[in-house]
Amino acid sequence: MALDIPAFLNIAEYFVDRPAAAHAERCAILGDPVAVSYGGLRALVNRAGNALRAGGCRPGHRVLIILPDSLEFIAAFFGAAKIGAVAVPVNPMTRAADYAYYLADSGPQIAIVHQLALAEFLSAARNVPAATTIVVGGPGVAQGLSAARNWTDWIGGQPGELKAERTASTDTAFFLYTSGSGGTPKAAVHQHKAMLACAVNYAQGVLGLRSFDRTFSVSKLFFAYGLGNGMYFPFSVGAATVLNPERPRPETIAEMLARYRPSVFFSVPTIYNTLLREAERGLPMDFSSVRLAVSAGEALPAEIFEQFRSRFGLKILDGIGSTEMLQMFISNRPGQARPGTCGVEVPNYEATILDDQGRVVAVGKIGTLWVKGQSAFAEYWNKPELTARVKNTEWVNTGDKFYCDAEGYYHYCGRADDMMKVAGMWVAPGEVENALLGHPLVAEAAVVGVRDAAGLTRAVAYVVPRPGSEASTELARDIQAFVRERLVGYKCPQEIHFLLELPKTATGKIQRYKLRPASGG
Repeated sequence: MALDIPAFLNIAEYFVDRPAAAHAERCAILGDPVAVSYGGLRALVNRAGNALRAGGCRPGHRVLIILPDSLEFIAAFFGAAKIGAVAVPVNPMTRAADYAYYLADSGPQIAIVHQLALAEFLSAARNVPAATTIVVGGPGVAQGLSAARNWTDWIGGQPGELKAERTASTDTAFFLYTSGSGGTPKAAVHQHKAMLACAVNYAQGVLGLRSFDRTFSVSKLFFAYGLGNGMYFPFSVGAATVLNPERPRPETIAEMLARYRPSVFFSVPTIYNTLLREAERGLPMDFSSVRLAVSAGEALPAEIFEQFRSRFGLKILDGIGSTEMLQMFISNRPGQARPGTCGVEVPNYEATILDDQGRVVAVGKIGTLWVKGQSAFAEYWNKPELTARVKNTEWVNTGDKFYCDAEGYYHYCGRADDMMKVAGMWVAPGEVENALLGHPLVAEAAVVGVRDAAGLTRAVAYVVPRPGSEASTELARDIQAFVRERLVGYKCPQEIHFLLELPKTATGKIQRYKLRPASGG
């Protein structure tokens, strides 16, 4: 039974005004430089909304947000939503070429930019239509922007009260750009109802978030995963979020855990693996306050699940979501986590696995995962043909290969374009990578299919050795022998290459397509 979503809904009212009215003095945001109450957050959101409106921003206009995880990010995001505008958060640590693309694609009325991203943004803005620019953390004009204003001055004279625009639940609220792991980023257009669906179905329905919780998300707010974890999930129940504006270094994560003692921790497999390695090397890592550890972004290897449980006593809840679906639609449950699986369907979502002819596959058979739910994106901005390929009325093609076992648990097999056929048999790179990660000297691994001179595909592995181990022919042979003991022959990598690091997106997903040219594939 679908969630009952009202015809009219404004996410700023629901996620900010509603908890502020119930408990204005309760802490909403923790982190440097100060803690902020729900009442204080509401006032700042209203000032930002009033400033946007005074700057000519109207319903449907886009507001580009280039900010780290911060109070200003949240105020700008919900300030835009409150007046019916469209928030467009993007990576504040990327390059001018990306900003030029975002500017040209989204066509923002106003851009709110952190001073640390300003130089790259200025370079991008030379060749695209200019947006009014607001600078956070710097003077603006002194940086060479005659039309820019400082954030503090911009909102300083604005009133702390603002009546929300009467938006329909199906009105556009925000864009989220995909990570672009395989090509040009695409803006998934999301409606106001999407946040409510994710908060109720997953944050409350699966994780059981309550007002006493503190969430800490290593994944940043400009990602679909981080936006829920670090902003609207806790706000949906009047809980607090812990924000870290810095890059997710192990030392910083350890410090935040010790200082703020979060109860729910969100991250990705790569970071969980890094934290394990750093803990082995002596970095104090205190997870004693954490009741739930959650993973997404890519499949969590069973080996990392077991190692984390052994060291920290926590069973990581792996799940799968997407930018197009906004958050998790398949997830493990507290107390029922099964290593090596993504879990079962989240309440009010439906999933099905289809073959290449669009037929439902049998239990245990691999196919492409399709999903539907009330958080599905409306379209890709400016890309109707791509939208039509990915979205079929209510159903969304995830592009991921899965199989579902007899108990309803979903097993990730890789992206559709990552699957390889070796000796006439399908091989899922994730299965081979999990076997590689079981080797005591392997820190990270990625497997790709490469065609040889005869046009036949072979599996090639790229491995990052653990600190203290030396890449060598002997180690490669030992790893291959280790994998052969665990997998059938055609799945075993015929070549092992060593790297200092694997190519990844900003979300921590391995970019396998970047490894194929290196192998001649």
